[in-house]
Amino acid sequence: MNYEETIAYLYHRLPAFHRVGGAAMKAGLTNITALCSALGDPHTHFKSIHVAGTNGKGSTSHMLSAILQSAGYKVGLHTSPHLKSFTERFKINGCPCSEETICAFVAENRGLIEKIQPSFFEISVALAFDYFAKEKVDIAVIEVGLGGRLDSTNIITPILSVITNISLDHTEFLGNTLPLIAAEKAGIIKPHIPVVVSETHPETEPVFRAKATEADSKIVFGDQQYEIIQSTLEKGKRVITVKSVRGETRNLAIDLLGVYQTKNVLGVLQAVDELKMLGWELSDQQVNEGLANATKLSQLKGRWQVLQEQPIVIADVAHNYGGLNETLSQLRQYEYTQLRFVLGFVKDKDVAGVLELFPKDAHYYFCAADLPRSLPADELKKIGNDLGLKGNAFASVHAALEAAQTESSPADFIYVGGSTFVVAEV
Repeated sequence: MNYEETIAYLYHRLPAFHRVGGAAMKAGLTNITALCSALGDPHTHFKSIHVAGTNGKGSTSHMLSAILQSAGYKVGLHTSPHLKSFTERFKINGCPCSEETICAFVAENRGLIEKIQPSFFEISVALAFDYFAKEKVDIAVIEVGLGGRLDSTNIITPILSVITNISLDHTEFLGNTLPLIAAEKAGIIKPHIPVVVSETHPETEPVFRAKATEADSKIVFGDQQYEIIQSTLEKGKRVITVKSVRGETRNLAIDLLGVYQTKNVLGVLQAVDELKMLGWELSDQQVNEGLANATKLSQLKGRWQVLQEQPIVIADVAHNYGGLNETLSQLRQYEYTQLRFVLGFVKDKDVAGVLELFPKDAHYYFCAADLPRSLPADELKKIGNDLGLKGNAFASVHAALEAAQTESSPADFIYVGGSTFVVAEV
């Protein structure tokens, strides 16, 4: 099979959460354990960092990868979902794996796939572990797919665990309160393995501390060790001044522009401190270089990404209440004549609850990504209109964006998002 045939086979044979939602869920580690056992337990052949969280885990994973890469290490990076190509999920030093690698893995293991019948994500994780082991990476940064405790990535024993922001998302699987969701994320905490939590929250801190105590693991909260005392945008970078509890201050330039990245970077800086204590050589200069070039080094896209100027077009993959609340707060820092939103969502989100966040004086272009899981544009339009959001439904993401651009003046602001898959299409 060529690459297109291989991907078609995987989508046809295996349920994919990013396409069909909860029907693809196979809770538990039985399948991934069986897959990896048949492959020779590749996840035991390289060191790893495990990253979980509701929001920020992708950005955090890419920043850590970029820093380690800047320090000269050979770094594997496994993230999900992909934006354009399945190969994006498997990177080494920022380069996606080849299509030939995907084809060879599936061809060699087709019998195993049909015997175990894993989910699309489970086979993706197994492929990542096999690829990183064969390429002999120095370390791999492994992003959790959903939750943590029962996520397929949770068969690894990392040298460090990192948990970012906790917000309400995937409540049908993880629970409908922050402590319940935190308990699922805390499932990645392993005995005697240090854990960094990026952000302190009164409802979730006790959950993380209790799990760390149970596991006899060191736990440190990034925002209790570092604080941002200044943050500005300068020459295409977010420039921040960070102060540590030791009283030291340092200036950092980050090429991830979202204000919300200032929360993620505190966890990243503490993770770097923990890695140093574990013997990894990471100089301040290498950390600075990694953060300043994170999107370039790790090929990260879709995080407050500027697609066009005049009118400015920003794309962001924030897709739940917590993430969108942060991005909408950032919008208020900009000046514009008219604010326009190109929005699409998936069916299994609390769309009405999320849309309550959006301003009623903006103009809306409701759309749906080309995905079975997408909420139809007409349904989204009705929900939005009922909440006082004025706008029309469009046949595609591209049609919605084109209409927004056509109707805009150079001083307008166009935001594209609501779903990772909407951003993927632009």
